[in-house]
Amino acid sequence: MALQTFFLLAAAMLANAETTGEKVSRQAPSGAQAWAAAHSQAAATLARMSQQDKINMVTGIGWDRGPCVGNTAAISSINYPQICLQDGPLGIRFGTGTTAFTPGVQAASTWDVDLIRQRGAYLGAEAKGCGIHILLGPVAGALGKIPHGGRNWEGFGADPYLAGIAMKETIEGIQSAGVQANAKHYIANEQELNRETMSSNVDDRTQHELYLWPFADAVHANVASVMCSYNKLNGTWACENDKALNQILKKELGFQGYVLSDWNAQHSTALSANSGLDMTMPGTDFNGRNVYWGPQLNNAVNAGQVQRSRLDDMCKRILAGWYLLGQNQGYPAINIRANVQGNHKENVRAVARDGIVLLKNDGILPLSKPRKIAVVGSHSVNNPQGINACVDKGCNVGTLGMGWGSGSVNYPYLVSPYDALRTRAQADGTQISLHNTDSTNGVSNVVSDADAVVVVITADSGEGYITVEGHAGDRSHLDPWHNGNQLVQAAAAANKNVIVVVHSVGQITLETILNTNGVRAIVWAGLPGQENGNALVDVLYGLVSPSGKLPYTIGKRESDYGTAVVRGDDNFREGLFVDYRHFDNARIEPRYEFGFGLSYTNFTFSDIKITSNVKPGPATGQTIPGGPADLWEDVATVTATITNSGAVEGAEVAQLYIGLPSSAPASPPKQLRGFSKLKLAPGASGTATFNLRRRDLSYWDTRLQNWVVPSGNFVVSVGASSRDIRLTGIITA
Repeated sequence: MALQTFFLLAAAMLANAETTGEKVSRQAPSGAQAWAAAHSQAAATLARMSQQDKINMVTGIGWDRGPCVGNTAAISSINYPQICLQDGPLGIRFGTGTTAFTPGVQAASTWDVDLIRQRGAYLGAEAKGCGIHILLGPVAGALGKIPHGGRNWEGFGADPYLAGIAMKETIEGIQSAGVQANAKHYIANEQELNRETMSSNVDDRTQHELYLWPFADAVHANVASVMCSYNKLNGTWACENDKALNQILKKELGFQGYVLSDWNAQHSTALSANSGLDMTMPGTDFNGRNVYWGPQLNNAVNAGQVQRSRLDDMCKRILAGWYLLGQNQGYPAINIRANVQGNHKENVRAVARDGIVLLKNDGILPLSKPRKIAVVGSHSVNNPQGINACVDKGCNVGTLGMGWGSGSVNYPYLVSPYDALRTRAQADGTQISLHNTDSTNGVSNVVSDADAVVVVITADSGEGYITVEGHAGDRSHLDPWHNGNQLVQAAAAANKNVIVVVHSVGQITLETILNTNGVRAIVWAGLPGQENGNALVDVLYGLVSPSGKLPYTIGKRESDYGTAVVRGDDNFREGLFVDYRHFDNARIEPRYEFGFGLSYTNFTFSDIKITSNVKPGPATGQTIPGGPADLWEDVATVTATITNSGAVEGAEVAQLYIGLPSSAPASPPKQLRGFSKLKLAPGASGTATFNLRRRDLSYWDTRLQNWVVPSGNFVVSVGASSRDIRLTGIITA
């Protein structure tokens, strides 16, 4: 199919999906053939460019010197426009007519590939409507090995398999709209403290099996660009790291697109060019100085410090991304303030709702026209100064729907928990009372005679250039903010029907709350974006049964996680044993395990069936985007029957974990390698199908420098969480 025909078809499908609410088309530019065509067009265009044109293509015009957060100059000789790069992973930063989508971590909590893909398609549609060529997202790093990490919420949870699937679906969704996606932050950027000076020292196997894994999914999904991170990797800056950029990303993974720097993450002229950086952003530091490319790159090329062929390669890669997405075939003018929301709030509400994880419920939920409800906490209402009063969301005042930093956006509107609860209460004839501060004084008067008390608590984090209440990006502790534990205790002292709603960027310690008599339910509502309260009411009142599952482990104490923010360099001593891998290996009982989530109904698992043709040994396939082709081939299929044995409709996320044979080097006891979300009516059954690729049964052999399927018996575990295993079987290689 010609590329132009493909893009017209994809655009028509996307438009149809937006107007009908149907699932978004699963097509997107894909594979070596599409890249080859794009590179061929790029080569023909390159022949018409002067050296100065090429320098302009790879060099940003400087901080705050254009309409977008990143800009390159137009090149009239080839009819190439000014290119707009704009944050970010959950919407259009600084947009005024755009949607505040749910953050990545909430999307991951749904474990729903169709919703995740639709979210990506809508992100792409809004970016294109604003004339943005390159949308700076999605996020695979930070992966989230440190629960305190400031930007964990931008990504898709602490498991590389889950993150990889979410990266694939999001990228293909964004690029189906004709917008270049950008996979970031590459690589091992796991904390905000000292992110611009520290070295992440990661061993080869850990890097491949954890931190590189979702980026391989991104490359396999034909992501147009990758952003290198601020930190050093094993002693060398990520944006001038030959091993990471040239040898691993471009050669081993077969990445055909281009690498752009995080903003002011470049440290050299010739070295960064020769080590694999293709575009520098924003072209200066934030004071308009530190110009490493532009005239300096021109001089380096003329002096032979950077070969002209390397400059040509940079431009070919950038042009190939432009051609791959059909951006040469007419593109909207840049207008960050365009109104492009469409019906996208429907996806926000669905992801916010289906990403809610019910952690505890002794029967108080769902609510059914209670006589009176009470709502407690300053986070149950919107910021009285305005929902966008804090620049880049750099405060934790009022309803929390996202973290802070460059990955945040403006809310077009924000439905608070109290707003939505009041609307429902009025419809039901329910009396509602409010205590909209975090002071414990006066709580008892508000809650004492209520049938249900909803206490809203939060924990926030973000990017390190903003400090909020002593938290410099990373959280300094894992407790609820703003007196949250004491607020719950005060409510429970006066009323034994307390429902705790948690809006949080990540894990918090829940032991005080769980030990409080009168807490009957804990609703982990995460980060729900602009539809916060509406999504919450959907679950609290049983309009839908909760179906979210945790994308990380919640421990009983901070020390349980085995990782922490470090001062100086991080040597990644935990290796492969991060999150549930660590809890399993160290035999630590979590409070709520990875993949956990309750429902208003019950599900039974039965009839596991396994077919396999996997053979032991190293990958041998030709390199395609993502690595050796045979790594991506299905080599085994596992199916299981899931039955809704309860009384209401619900959805279950069946999860498959693999334990490697004893012939493999030391490995986590089990690792997520498949999931399937089934929506089932009462009494109905469905089949969860898990297609296992060769990579899913492989480990990284540091001696062979290759992925290897070990010989022996793989333990297959299928269940409702990482610790609620219902079915087991064996695959033999």
